[in-house]
Amino acid sequence: KGFFIFLSASSLSCGVDFEKMEAEKMELKLYNTMTQQKEVLIPINPGKIGLYVCGITAYDFSHIGHARAAVSFDVLYRYLLHLGYEVNFVRNFTDVDDKIIKRANENGENPLELSNRFCEEYLVDMGALQCLLPTHQPRVSDHMDHIVKMIEKIIEKDCGYVVEGDVFFSVDKSPNYGKLSGQMLEHTRAGERVAVDSRKRNPADFALWKAAKPDEPSWESPWGRGRPGWHIECSAMSEHYLSPRFDIHGGGADLKFPHHENEIAQTSAACEGGGVNYWLHNGHVTINNEKMAKSKKNFKTIREITASYHPLALRHFLMSAQYRSPLSFSESQLDSSSEGLYYVYQTLQDLDEALLPYREAMAEDGGKAEQTAEAKDIINKLKSEFEAKMLDDLNTAHILTGAYQDALKFINASLGKLKKMQKKQRMSLLVSLVEIEKAAREVLDVLGLLTALSYAEILKEMKQKTLIRAGLSEEVISQKIEERIMARKNKEFEKSDQIRAELTLQGIALMDIGKETVWRPCFPSQANSSD
Repeated sequence: KGFFIFLSASSLSCGVDFEKMEAEKMELKLYNTMTQQKEVLIPINPGKIGLYVCGITAYDFSHIGHARAAVSFDVLYRYLLHLGYEVNFVRNFTDVDDKIIKRANENGENPLELSNRFCEEYLVDMGALQCLLPTHQPRVSDHMDHIVKMIEKIIEKDCGYVVEGDVFFSVDKSPNYGKLSGQMLEHTRAGERVAVDSRKRNPADFALWKAAKPDEPSWESPWGRGRPGWHIECSAMSEHYLSPRFDIHGGGADLKFPHHENEIAQTSAACEGGGVNYWLHNGHVTINNEKMAKSKKNFKTIREITASYHPLALRHFLMSAQYRSPLSFSESQLDSSSEGLYYVYQTLQDLDEALLPYREAMAEDGGKAEQTAEAKDIINKLKSEFEAKMLDDLNTAHILTGAYQDALKFINASLGKLKKMQKKQRMSLLVSLVEIEKAAREVLDVLGLLTALSYAEILKEMKQKTLIRAGLSEEVISQKIEERIMARKNKEFEKSDQIRAELTLQGIALMDIGKETVWRPCFPSQANSSD
């Protein structure tokens, strides 16, 4: 499985002081599905955010649609921390569900053991994708008391009714039912995970509690042994870990109806004044113009993708469109993300190596040297462009372009000048490069594109993934490089070009640096094939 270090929220540096943020009016605007417009985030409690995100139903390895939801809300979590908020982030695991029971029966496995296994596998994937651990990760099976108590409140308010050990929610008692999704009550259908039951008062009524069936996990309740319906878990757990009313609720766009619509109805019935101030939904990942889903058998698991692409490349791809927009999956997009990130890390690694001989002199200078005016301008533009995009509903599309690329170009253009400069000028440039690197790292950190590894270690991992995709080894590439060197010595330039072009088609770029030839990953077929 590999080993990944989980980052906690406390490990993420807060780049913006909260009081300073208030003074400078750094207003984060988020698109609220309920009102269908961008709204300035105003917390219920100043400086604190309650965030609940619907997690996975744990019965199989997670696909990249699940990864997109996780990364989208991890970016939100990280950015809220960056802005100085104290965030109580809750993401649940559904470990009791029809799909889990069905898969367990097919495998001849205990349903809770199966779901526990895939909860753990999900956490391995989250570690690979650099998603911070939420504050709480509750499981349905651990919260039956809270679920039963909420159902009892709903029945007491005459919004739920019991039929032969089952408990249903009466949608007719919810006057605003359908407001989030825009579906009128007369047009709504029964919950997607259950067939229409003739015992219901209204076909749109949904299960709060299901009477026990043979060979299924069940728990005691006032209505007999059974298990909860799909929707009640999130209402009960969000109330328990946050409060009846909290700031932000997130999830995939497919959850708007029926799941989130039913959550609203349940919480409103059970808790006076209960609800959510901001509803956020991420767009689907599509493949061949269809939503990626296990039910359609058109999905790619996170584990499949990260077998041949670096997890950071997958994370970058998942952020390559604004989180609400659909995202079309393709290997060429992953290749593009991989190449773009490799350039970022290679530039920062080159800078790290270039600064090494001057570290002692910089320490002796004690901060006397000042940044150049050009460097200050680059840093200001990089930071302001990043904050402007993120404050505008977390717009991560093209987030590492523009001013960020200008910063990388400045680094690359400066490295060759260091040895030629006089001491005072060089010290000023060195200080400038250090500050630019800090700004560049901060952006990567907030986006979750840094790990505990060094730049060199990340680059090594990315090269290894490139070799896997190309079906080649270091030994084979070394042999090709030697063949090309001999061809050039013999003035067989056509053969030399052909070797380079063939490797380029496989995502391997040969680069002549002085008298040495090295290889780096590239977008397949895009490197310059001319010597």
